[in-house]
Amino acid sequence: MKIYFACSIRGGRNDVATYAELAKHIKSKATLLTEIFADDRLTSNGMNKPSSVIWKTDVAWIQESDAVIAEVTTPSLGVGYEIAKAEEWDKPVLALFHTYNIRKLSAMIDGSPNTKTVYYSSISEAKIAIDDFIKNLY
Repeated sequence: MKIYFACSIRGGRNDVATYAELAKHIKSKATLLTEIFADDRLTSNGMNKPSSVIWKTDVAWIQESDAVIAEVTTPSLGVGYEIAKAEEWDKPVLALFHTYNIRKLSAMIDGSPNTKTVYYSSISEAKIAIDDFIKNLY
C-alpha cells in the first residue's frame, strides 16, 4: 500500500510537528511516498527546485499512490489541487482537519463525496482515523 501524504508547505509550516507525527504513523502502516513533506528542515520556501519539477514529481507520486491522506488544517492551494487530482484518478482520499483552528475547512473539501473528512481534536484521534482509512483500503 502506497500513501501520498499531503500537507501545507508554502502556506506555512506551523503544524510541522503534527505532520511529522502523522507521517511517522502512516509509515508504520504503509509505504509513505512523501516523507519529505513532514521534515522540519523543509521551510515555507518549499523544496529548492523549480516549480515545474515539483509539480511533475508530486503528480507522479499521486499517480503511483494507492490513496491520499491530507492534513488540511492550514489552507493550501497545492493540497487542494492534489486532492482534486486524486479524486480525478479515483484514489481514496482522507482529509484531516484539526478542530483547534478558528478557520473553517473549505466546503470544496468538506462537501466532496469523494473525500472522507475527519475532524480531530488530538493526534490519537487522527491516528485512529488513519488506521480506519487504511484498513478499509484492503
